[in-house]
This record gives sequence, C-alpha cells and structure tokens, in this order.
Amino acid sequence: MIVLGIESSCDETAAAVVRDGRMLLSNVIASQVDVHARYGGVVPEIASRKHIEAIAPVILQALVDAGLTLDEIEGVAVTRGPGLIGSLLVGLSAAKALSYVRGLPLVGVNHLEGHVAAIFLTDSPPPAFPFIALVVSGGHTTIYMVEDFHRFGILGQTRDDAAGEAFDKAAKLLEIGYPGGVMIDRLAEQGNRTAFAFPRAMRDGLDFSFSGLKTSLLMRLRKRGAPFSPEELPDVAASYQEAIVEVLVDKTLRAAVEHSVPRIVICGGVAANTRLRERFREEAVRFDIDFFVPPPILCTDNAGMIAVVGEHLLNEGCRDGLDLNAVSRWPLSR
Repeated sequence: MIVLGIESSCDETAAAVVRDGRMLLSNVIASQVDVHARYGGVVPEIASRKHIEAIAPVILQALVDAGLTLDEIEGVAVTRGPGLIGSLLVGLSAAKALSYVRGLPLVGVNHLEGHVAAIFLTDSPPPAFPFIALVVSGGHTTIYMVEDFHRFGILGQTRDDAAGEAFDKAAKLLEIGYPGGVMIDRLAEQGNRTAFAFPRAMRDGLDFSFSGLKTSLLMRLRKRGAPFSPEELPDVAASYQEAIVEVLVDKTLRAAVEHSVPRIVICGGVAANTRLRERFREEAVRFDIDFFVPPPILCTDNAGMIAVVGEHLLNEGCRDGLDLNAVSRWPLSR
C-alpha cells in the first residue's frame, strides 16, 4: 500500500508517504524548536496553534516530495496518542477530513508503536521478531519485548521521569539552551565523563528512575551557590549524560540476556544521542547481540514511522471511523 502518515503528538508537525511499509517516499517535519526555546520547554497551547498553521502545508509538501497526488494514496494513518491532546486533535482532524473527502481508509496509530517501527524504514535489513526495544524520549523510557508489530510486553519502565526529561531539566538548570538533550550532547563531546559523580539509581531490576539524578544536579548547584563556569560545563554535561547512558545500556542489555533475545532496537528522540549510540554499539559487540538504531531523523517524532504501523493495520483490515478521538495516555500492553 501507499500510506500517508500524519504525526502531531507534541511539537513537530509531520507528514510522510510510505510504500509497502518499508520505502520512505517523503518525510516532511515542521519543527517548533525556535518557538518554544524562549520558554525552555514545550507550551501545549502554543504547540497546538502552530500545528494548525503548519498541517496543510506539511501534508502538501509530503505529497510533492513523493511525486504523488492524493488520488494515488491508498490509506491515511494518524497518531492518536499518547501525546498532548490539543496537538493530537490537529493531526486527527486533518486525517479525518482527508479520509472523508477522498474516501480513504483511516487508522489511528499508537505513537510508541510508531517509534519502534521506525527501524523498518532503514536501508539495512530490519531485525527479526522477537527483539528487545528501548523506547527512550522526553516522555517515555520503557523496555519492551516486541513479538510483532502489535504485540509488546513491558519488561521495564521509568518509575518517575523519562530520560529525555532528565536531559531537558538539567539543561534548564545549567542554562545552556533548548532543546536540552541536544545541548548536553554537544557540550559533553568536549567533557570528562568521570569529572563529577552522579548517582545511578535502581541498579536492580529493569525499571528506571531519573528523578534523583535531577535532584543531585540541583543540590550541587545550591551547595555551590553559583553557576558552573564555562570551563566546567562540558565536564558536568559529560558526567551527567554518562549517568543516564550507563543505566539505559546496562538494563537494556540485561533484558536481552535474561530473555535470551540477541537483538536490540533503540528508538525515540533520545536514541539520537551520540554517546548512547556509541555505548550500545560497543556493548552489543561484547555481548554478541545485534544492535539496530534508526538514523537520527527517524528517532525524533516523524510521520514515516506512523505510516509503517498504519500500513500493517490497514492490511490486516483495521479501520477507524470519523469518531476516532485523541488519547493522552495509551500504554502498550504488558
């Protein structure tokens, strides 16, 4: 099938055209980074208003880039959740309008299933099922056993904050700019990863906790009574980042070993982090585990991943009506 995917769960307005669940014909993303930078984070009301402005141009550009018209689209897949309700409703409204006017089958897609499916858009052979997937972003940090496109079992998840949130809050405390994860990643490249000791919480089990890590950084700043100097910032960033990366890598590899599944996929916005990708590659070789990660553009929110899941749902006969609505929380099943 040729499927048009639409994604608007947070602050990226995205549309993409995918053929047969593997071939990415176009991938258009309108970012709102500059708009939210002044606030140090996403403002939901502003995000939804920006989606309204961008949604039609983004969809049209995706069709142009794919060299196709709406007459050649065979189905529409749209993110239903989880995400910001106001943002989700913009994408859903556009998708339902296209479905109604053009008579196209419509299907709502779980955003997290989409992140996992992004690995099927790469040129390399995709992983065989089952595999272990780490979905790691600003709102999610979860390890899944992935049996197929729609069967996921939770092996471990964060008890409090997501890893991406820990990056963003740290960048705000350090006053180094937005988006926080990107800024810390850049700074850390010049830093010493062992210069500062930050905690690694919840060593046992496969669940995560990052709230104490944020608190540790805050307490250091309060004890100092002054910001870190420009010379110290790279070391702080590198040490803080290493605390997050070490835990993510250790627990994901442990899940693969404990469940005898020699294939790991990492996905989600934080999967674009250069140190995380580096550590996973190193450790996967050591444990003789196949490691898969999408290119950075497919780690962050995009519509190509939504179209992949949508194509499988549509081929299985799944259809949603015009009463399809947004859901702020839509966890994958245990």
